[in-house]
Amino acid sequence: MGSTLLTQMAFGILPSNAVVSPGAIGKRVLNLYTGRIIVCSKAASKRKKKISCKDQVISRSRSRIFSSVGDSNDAVTHLVDDGYLSCGSEVLGTGEDDELMKARQALSEARAKQEAIQKERDQLIEELARSEAKQKEYIDTILHEKELVVSELEAAKSLFHQKLQKSVDEKFSLESKLVLAKQDAVELAVQVEKFAEIAFQQATSHILEDAQLRVSAAETSAAEAAYQIEKQIKDATEGTISSIVEQSKDAINKALDVAEKAGDYATKAVSAFGGGINPVEEIVSVQSENMKLKRIVNDLESQLLLIRREVDKLKLKMEQVREQANASEIRANNAEKELVELQEASRKKAIQQEEEIKSLLEKMKKDALERKEAAAKAFKAELESIKAAIEAAKETASSRDTAYLRRCEALQRSLKASEDALTMWRQRANLAESLLVKESPLVEGDKDSIYVVNGGRIDLLTDDDSQKWKLLSDGPRREIPQWRARRIRTIRPKFPPRKIDVAEVLTSDFRTLDLPKSDKVWSIAEEKLKDGDTLIEQVMEKETIEKKRKALERALQRKTIQWQRTPEHTKLEPGTGTGREIVFQAFNWESWRRQWYLELAAKAADLSQSGATAVWLPPPTKSVAAQGYMPTDLYNLNSEYGTEEELKYCIEEMHSHDILALGDVVLNHRCAEKQSPNGVWNIFGGKLAWGPEAIVCDDPNYQGRGNPSSGDIFHAAPNVDHSQDFVRRDIKEWLNWLRNDIGFDGWRLDFVRGFSGTYVKEYIEASNPAFAIGEYWDSLAYEHGNLCYNQDAHRQRIVNWINATDGTSSAFDVTTKGILHSALHNEYWRLIDPQGKPTGVMGWWPSRAVTFLENHDTGSTQGHWPFPRDKLAQGYAYILTHPGTPVIFYDHFYDFGIRDVITELIDARRRAGIHCRSSMKIYHANNEGYVAQIGDTLVMKLGHFDWNPSKENNLDGSWQKFVDKGSDYQLWLRQ
Repeated sequence: MGSTLLTQMAFGILPSNAVVSPGAIGKRVLNLYTGRIIVCSKAASKRKKKISCKDQVISRSRSRIFSSVGDSNDAVTHLVDDGYLSCGSEVLGTGEDDELMKARQALSEARAKQEAIQKERDQLIEELARSEAKQKEYIDTILHEKELVVSELEAAKSLFHQKLQKSVDEKFSLESKLVLAKQDAVELAVQVEKFAEIAFQQATSHILEDAQLRVSAAETSAAEAAYQIEKQIKDATEGTISSIVEQSKDAINKALDVAEKAGDYATKAVSAFGGGINPVEEIVSVQSENMKLKRIVNDLESQLLLIRREVDKLKLKMEQVREQANASEIRANNAEKELVELQEASRKKAIQQEEEIKSLLEKMKKDALERKEAAAKAFKAELESIKAAIEAAKETASSRDTAYLRRCEALQRSLKASEDALTMWRQRANLAESLLVKESPLVEGDKDSIYVVNGGRIDLLTDDDSQKWKLLSDGPRREIPQWRARRIRTIRPKFPPRKIDVAEVLTSDFRTLDLPKSDKVWSIAEEKLKDGDTLIEQVMEKETIEKKRKALERALQRKTIQWQRTPEHTKLEPGTGTGREIVFQAFNWESWRRQWYLELAAKAADLSQSGATAVWLPPPTKSVAAQGYMPTDLYNLNSEYGTEEELKYCIEEMHSHDILALGDVVLNHRCAEKQSPNGVWNIFGGKLAWGPEAIVCDDPNYQGRGNPSSGDIFHAAPNVDHSQDFVRRDIKEWLNWLRNDIGFDGWRLDFVRGFSGTYVKEYIEASNPAFAIGEYWDSLAYEHGNLCYNQDAHRQRIVNWINATDGTSSAFDVTTKGILHSALHNEYWRLIDPQGKPTGVMGWWPSRAVTFLENHDTGSTQGHWPFPRDKLAQGYAYILTHPGTPVIFYDHFYDFGIRDVITELIDARRRAGIHCRSSMKIYHANNEGYVAQIGDTLVMKLGHFDWNPSKENNLDGSWQKFVDKGSDYQLWLRQ
């Protein structure tokens, strides 16, 4: 509507409803409203003069400017004009002076308008400045609130860290208290029962783990909340500030551009007036630009409103963040309260357990005192009975000695009578010789004198009272064992040498005896004594009494030691023994060539004195192979090592010196003694007459009819099917026979890879050995001919077998042996795994690890995998000072010249109280050496590493060097 009106006005046409104010003639009025602005178009005259159509009057076209008010009908309220030309009227304008005045007036009005525009521009700039100030205020407010939020967050974080540190300190104090309580509980548990220690450790570890889990959960949640809060605040503030700044810059730039354009238009308008150009058009353009500027200002205000809304949203987010921070603080407080409650509950539980343990300890002390008093009384009574027995034995021995002396006196009297008879026989001999020389016939009374010529023999044994004559004259008797024959040989009387010449007989101080040869007369030393041999009975009784006396002394000594030992020392388990066993392998590959049982029996005292607690004996059964590992009849114990009687005697000697006897039993395979109709050796003989049903069906050589094997196949002999009930029953009976009748205390189980460990568990539970060791031999991991560092798979297979036995048997630590071969050649880093533990079975299950350097297979004359001979001392220093159960090889102890080294290391192990479960900590393991602490009282070093306990910061206490072998090894004991 407005544009149409202006177009009509441009052509000199006014609408019928246009109102012209008479008082406004000669003036130009511009009314500006804050409402809608109507932009007038330019005049259509194009600055041309027009002539009146009736009077021919020349007049200049006039400019008309309208301002609209209201939005409905666009009514014109003011009209400013110098005059107008109507077709129905004739008006003649004034002269040029009036026109000049009007032009000047229009110019002044234009200047006024320009000033108004300038004022509006200044107002816009001021509004922009105010908006910028408001933006700065908003930014400052946001930054201030951000600083407040950050400061609050930092305060919350510092408070949380303080509380967290306090909780950590309380946790550490709780851990220290728990450690102290654990140590006290351990000391109490060692004295009372082992189950108390286990229960207390489980309870304390459970409490500690629960507390650690709760604290870690609180720490994690608080850290996550703080991180999320900080991230949200940072993202929101940075995004909001950056968006506000960018929008403000854009708005300001736009406003400045519009202002510059308006100024340019005003300048152009002024220059147009000065150059004869109509300024009204430029003013209209300026007004249009002014309206655009107002639109931009309105947009800016709307953007500011949006920014305020975003700021409000940010405030809401900040409030939410604060609420989250408060919630995290509440959670932290709750966690702290729960930790305090947990600490209080654990403290109460610890106090309750301590009271229970104290009460139990008091009760057990009372019971122990009562048992001790009862045992002391019984021991005193037994000691009195033993003393009475010893006195009776002494009296018996003295009476026997008196009888023996009397018998000797009788023998001396008989000898004197025999000397008198000798004199008579000499006279008769002289008479006989004189008769022979003279060749005179003998008279009847001189016939007895001929016996003197028989080599000068004077037989003093013809007396009917002589018991020796009875021994020589009663004929052959049953054979006796060789060990008893050797003992008799040591006590039989010594006879003078045989005399042949008569002159020698006459000049000799000894009585001449010409005893029969061994092929004519049965020797006393080789025959069994008769009941009637009184003299020999006295000697044997004296030896028996002496032997009983020594046995009683050893029994008294054992009982005294037993009273001093703790229950841990005396408790026997098949997987660990007492936990302090030192095993001695008492044979090598060539031991069968000698009377081995008798040789070992003589070494029992020596082994006991050296520190061995168990002796591993060779396979006892009759075998196809001389070494005993191809058994036939399991009940036939007459092997290449000796007879069954000699084996029993050897075991008795070991027992008399408190040494366990471990039998090497072969359960995986057994050699048949007969062929089947198919010509296959699968029929067993002896007491256990099994057939093919006792052989596994997957053994390719022996046509077994049993079930498949539960392990590897041993191809040299038929593999026994342990899944058969009758096989397991017979093996259990045989093992119990070896335990009860022969005297074995435990087992070394050969080739256990051939059958499942579950059967081993069944055999151990049935025979109840004091100690059992399984030979699970497996190959280590190598890469390009070099030993791999990671041997976890190898030791895992051994541990799996021990697990299959349910821990009832230990196993040889083949992993440690293989690693020591390389580690002792300046590669000591092999002795520690990534978890800081030893790299063999010892590192995972030390109580079931039996460590060794050599045995009859790896060393001796077989030499399949011999240990480096120059590293034997270092190897024994390692296994004899570390957890597990060490084994000493016969050849090393008696043949290799390191007996003193081994004995010294055993002494160090005993002094330090090291057992199969001792704790250990490895301090160093590199190319230069190896340092470890075992238990609380021993530290050892291998290699040329320059180290001593004073150089270790984490090693407390005062240490004294016990063994110093230079660069090989050194041992320190805590003072």
